[in-house]
Amino acid sequence: MQLRYAFRLYPQPGQRAALAKAFGCARVVFNDAVRAREDARGAGQPFPKAAELSRKLITEAKRTAGRSWLGEVSAVVLQQSLRDAESAYRNFFASLNGTRKGPRIGPPRFKSRRDVRQSIRFTANARWKITDGGRLNLPKIGAVKVKWSRTLPTTPTSVTVIKDAAGRYFASFVIDTDPAADAARMPDTDRTIGIDLGLTHFAVLSDGTKIDSPRFLRRAEKKLKKTQRELSRKQKGSKNRAKACLKVARAHAEVTDARREFHHQLSTQLIAENQGIAVEDLSVAGLARTRLAKSVHDSGWSSFVHMLEYKAQRYGRTLVKIGRFEPTSQTCSTCGVKDGPKPLDVREWTCTACGTLHDRDHNAAINVKTAAGLAASACGAPVRPEPVLARREETGSHGSPPDARAA
Repeated sequence: MQLRYAFRLYPQPGQRAALAKAFGCARVVFNDAVRAREDARGAGQPFPKAAELSRKLITEAKRTAGRSWLGEVSAVVLQQSLRDAESAYRNFFASLNGTRKGPRIGPPRFKSRRDVRQSIRFTANARWKITDGGRLNLPKIGAVKVKWSRTLPTTPTSVTVIKDAAGRYFASFVIDTDPAADAARMPDTDRTIGIDLGLTHFAVLSDGTKIDSPRFLRRAEKKLKKTQRELSRKQKGSKNRAKACLKVARAHAEVTDARREFHHQLSTQLIAENQGIAVEDLSVAGLARTRLAKSVHDSGWSSFVHMLEYKAQRYGRTLVKIGRFEPTSQTCSTCGVKDGPKPLDVREWTCTACGTLHDRDHNAAINVKTAAGLAASACGAPVRPEPVLARREETGSHGSPPDARAA
């Protein structure tokens, strides 16, 4: 299984200029590839192959006066940009054919220099390395300072340098996990749990535990409003407006990072303590169109469930999703009688059949666990390993460099 480990970078002014040049060259090559494909489609010709695009847009373009500056950055960065364009077209055609899961996606669009996120990728043949002093040595950029928060478990296969909207730089390493080490880290247990996700409480477990919702966005609204108000008063195109935009982006980044850290800590705790976990497959897109939209987005249920999914697969746990139309809030968990729908303001109700007083969320969590089959079946059911995309496991921004690292 592949995962991403991200660490904060602190490049020097000259290195930031070199990274900006690499971002721009990669963007130009990507846009040239999209333009070549669109021109071929408009002319009724077959799409040019990847090898042809590489020769025309990189090798031959470096010899021209208009693209000679492409030779000032690593060739691997340009090749990976072409691969990104190829992958974008493959995903687009797979979405049209119906072979790609999820909502339909559109064709690749041209990248802008004003995009809030810029990135370049270095593979192993780029000869990047981690120095003995703990710096990340990148070709034609130099040794960049890294803020290590943990040791890389294995040798990374590639590194992606990312600049986000808040002006921060990150190095995202792709690694292959070790199943033996993962099994030792998370020993088997006999516990199972059902989770009911909500807004009043972020999660209510079938054992009665209630986890409060941090409401990161709600708590930061006052600061966000102030920064946004200051931005609206700045003249467009001025340097002060650019500074205000950066301040707004940093305020939002604080909220995003805090929410992600909360999701990571909670999901890791649940995976470590339980062999089987049941959750409800909520329609977040539908709920986001209601009057509760801001609270739904602030909770970040989808991100949390995605973390549970890949961590369960990594550590050999069982994660079961039940249908969103399962009447978990309408069924008595004691006698199984369906008592009908109830408005959201009803937090407690008494079963008309057996007379049991139920807490709405706790009762739903028990029903989620029962509907998933974890209440009666033996826990520890095998998880079929499936190929998954590399995900960012944790963003490390603090801590001292570790003693031993993968080179």
